[in-house]
Amino acid sequence: MSELSNGKYIPHQDVSELDLNESNFYLITKRLIDIIGALFGLVLFSFLFLIIAIAIKIEDPKGPIFFIQTRIGKGEKSFKMLKFRSMVSNAEDILSDLLEYNEAQGAMFKMKEDPRVTRVGRFIRRTSIDELPQLLNVLKGDMSLVGPRPPLPREVDLYTDYDKQRLLVTPGCTGLWQISGRSNIGFAEMVQLDLNYIRNRNIRKDIMIMIHHHIL
Repeated sequence: MSELSNGKYIPHQDVSELDLNESNFYLITKRLIDIIGALFGLVLFSFLFLIIAIAIKIEDPKGPIFFIQTRIGKGEKSFKMLKFRSMVSNAEDILSDLLEYNEAQGAMFKMKEDPRVTRVGRFIRRTSIDELPQLLNVLKGDMSLVGPRPPLPREVDLYTDYDKQRLLVTPGCTGLWQISGRSNIGFAEMVQLDLNYIRNRNIRKDIMIMIHHHIL
């Protein structure tokens, strides 16, 4: 468990060096799966991309189709993550007015009835369609199909050394957190799940996570 101190979660566990699975076989095979899976997904969902893009523009013609956001990846390096826009175009500007309604603990913001989410946005979020453009991030190598979710810079600013261990590997489109009931899991538990994945990651586990993600 962890406790909150000055806005930061301080884990009771000692920070020890993780035993990463960095074998060439695993890394090369994982990258091949990422490239093949991302290409297949982009082709398979190309028509859905078009439909969602049209729906977003119809609801908010002045706003962009994609939401491009700075995220923190492996080694604390920043990159631009793509999503279908699910919120009003000035969502980031009004976030500060909503922080007092944050329903999550730790370095995350979560609000069940977030007023910034559009009607189309509620649908694509509920079905995770909003995250499909991240397949382009996978092709580029900023992300993997499976791994810890990439956090925001303002979230990493609140990270302890223990929390930062989840940034030792390439972030993913899905992971243990997503298939373990993310809406009911707090920040400290998310970190524990991510570190468990990092310690025990292998191709079989990656495939099982992807299968469970689509089933759920």
